[in-house]
Amino acid sequence: MPRTTPPEAIIEVADALLGRIDDLGLALAHRFQRELESYRNAAQVPFDSIRTSCTRNLTLMIRHFTSANPVDPEPPKETGRLRAQQGVPLAETLHAFRIGFEFLWSELVSEARGHPDVTDAMLVAVAAEVWALSGEYAVAVANAYREMSSELLLQREHERSVLVEALFTGVIADPSTLGETTRILGLPATGRYLVAAADVPAPGREALPGIESGLRALRITSAWRLLPDQQIGVLAVPTDREPAVLRTLRKHRTRVGISPPYESLPETPQALHFARLALTGLRGRATGVARFDDNPLAMLIAAAPVEAARMVHVQLGPILELPYEERNRLLETLRTWYAANGSAAETGRRLYLHPNTVRYRLRRIEELTARTLTDPAAVTELGTALQAHSLLD
Repeated sequence: MPRTTPPEAIIEVADALLGRIDDLGLALAHRFQRELESYRNAAQVPFDSIRTSCTRNLTLMIRHFTSANPVDPEPPKETGRLRAQQGVPLAETLHAFRIGFEFLWSELVSEARGHPDVTDAMLVAVAAEVWALSGEYAVAVANAYREMSSELLLQREHERSVLVEALFTGVIADPSTLGETTRILGLPATGRYLVAAADVPAPGREALPGIESGLRALRITSAWRLLPDQQIGVLAVPTDREPAVLRTLRKHRTRVGISPPYESLPETPQALHFARLALTGLRGRATGVARFDDNPLAMLIAAAPVEAARMVHVQLGPILELPYEERNRLLETLRTWYAANGSAAETGRRLYLHPNTVRYRLRRIEELTARTLTDPAAVTELGTALQAHSLLD
């Protein structure tokens, strides 16, 4: 809405205030320091920044009463952006502007009382202008503050993502850079760490939505990176909280591989490799959480599938060439024999077979593989091949 030119008496009052604007800006800055907590922290908001902002915004407000020009929103916007960068809460930033307008109104009334031509009707009109201006400023400040906050959030997330990537790729090695990285990521500089790798449901979608805040509720700090095929993260996990971490991960109904624990962050790339091996060991399952240390042999088989397949062929080839029924019968007997710690009687109990039937099948396996199950080396090699066959199959 177009504004009318203010009365001459009001313009003179405004000019008088502008004549001592530096003193007014300083007085308002001191009031901010007395009444607003964030403004008392010079490390967060330097006093010169407060005084400059007060002087500029008071100048803009007062000049509003000397012309019919519309409000220039840039100074309040600049203040909103600056306070967002300084980390001053939005509520406190808006409170500062409310204090500023109260201060302005008080100074206007005080100056107007000494002017013979200023009437009560003029002051009523000025009061309406002051509070309308206050509303416009509040909107400008809040919008600029929120825009800058969003921009800073994106910058921080980008910075965190880059630092997490650097941590996983081994780019960060020297102590000074590592210390700054842990500070930004919120990770302890020393401790016990784990790496988790989870399969994503689709490119760009998180496998573990909300995982960082969920772990934070358990007092566990973590940093995550979303890749096209995986969501990977490094977690600072004390031994006593690891069970809680595993329970939290299992709630997400996806496949997650967990590295062995380690104590030096530069070892994160190797830990990621182990976590991915653990994840590979879950192939064929819809969900699950696998720790590398739970079955390191399975992890090694997953790490070298071509070599593992050749080992299966060398050790179990004659059995795998048998007709389907006989092959499965012998493999099931051998698998159960291992699970029963080499006891034919226990194997028979589990398979509902007479122990002699179990022994006959074991001799048949020995004949086909040319290995004897009383030889520890043969037992180790056949057992490894059997596990590899189960994983690769």
